[in-house]
Amino acid sequence: MKHKAELLRILAHPVRLTIMEELSQGAKCVTDIKDLLEISQSNVSQHLMALRREKVIDFHEDGNLRCYYITRPKLVKGLLRFISGDYPVVERSAKTVRQEGQRREQTFSGSCES
Repeated sequence: MKHKAELLRILAHPVRLTIMEELSQGAKCVTDIKDLLEISQSNVSQHLMALRREKVIDFHEDGNLRCYYITRPKLVKGLLRFISGDYPVVERSAKTVRQEGQRREQTFSGSCES
């Protein structure tokens, strides 16, 4: 579970989300990503290294250029879909939430000891 929490922490950064969104369209070289984000190349490299460490992306060499691509497309696609709001939202009133909590308390109010 600790690894999953770390993965979510890494993926939650706005710059990394932008990088993954861009890479979901196809492989991009570092200079293209740098130009898109308008941040320093060393900063871009740090974000790319974090994503690569989690095996979300990888790279291939194209001459003297390093081009990155997504290695876990299902994960990235699901994450981007979730972030874009393409998921069902179930809104419940405060009263309904309280009632659900009370039902849970009643269900689990017994002792766990034998």
